[in-house]
Amino acid sequence: MAAMTNGSRRTPARRKAESSSRARRDGAADGDKPARASTARRELVENEMYEQATRLFAERGFAGTSLQDIADAIGITRPALYYYVKSKDELLAKLVTEVTDGPLNELKELVAHTDLDPVGQLRALVEIIVRRRATQPARFRLLIRSEAELPDELTAAYDDSRRAVLKTIAEVVEDGIRAGQFRPVDARVAALGVLGMCNWVAWWFHPGGRDDVETVTGQLAEMAIAALRRPDHHTLDGEGPEAALKMLRQDLDHLERLLKG
Repeated sequence: MAAMTNGSRRTPARRKAESSSRARRDGAADGDKPARASTARRELVENEMYEQATRLFAERGFAGTSLQDIADAIGITRPALYYYVKSKDELLAKLVTEVTDGPLNELKELVAHTDLDPVGQLRALVEIIVRRRATQPARFRLLIRSEAELPDELTAAYDDSRRAVLKTIAEVVEDGIRAGQFRPVDARVAALGVLGMCNWVAWWFHPGGRDDVETVTGQLAEMAIAALRRPDHHTLDGEGPEAALKMLRQDLDHLERLLKG
């Protein structure tokens, strides 16, 4: 009876963690289905681990949080938690990597395997970043607040990731300028503005509030495009340097008329 009572108190996360161990033992005999189920359970537990670690790190600080605290919050034993992470440092590294590399990989995949024009690419890039910030705001805020506490190797990785994201956006802006779809602006400054707008969502957006994720994502994407796009009636007439020079002369003529008027 005591064993049944203890078992009935196990949380869903603890049952997932323990059943994943059984699935690994039985996977070879039962084929791919148990393996797929084990992967799904692992993802569920890992996501809960990230959420609880983020909350505890924010409340108590990294130094004031132990792996036992995180295991208790998830509802599993500390030995079960060791299946997913071996130390706090490793957990922080996983969290930083998930926050930084997740959107970067999506952005690179989008740019490398798409037939979208620069306007479509910019819209998609903004949607990816905003959706990440809106659905995982606490993780991003924790990363920003913890920058000074990150080990040197994590700081370097985080800086590399930020530069890569900025470079990806700037390249899309440059492509749009060359295609005559965006105004001739400093692409890096434009990319910083777009990225800042996207990242700030992690502070002001509250899931379940007056705005939903898709509405906010769509509006900010359109705002980014509107800030850079040339008016519909003022686009390149053709391609190449000659077309760009023609548009530049039109811009200079317009400026001269304004100065004379």
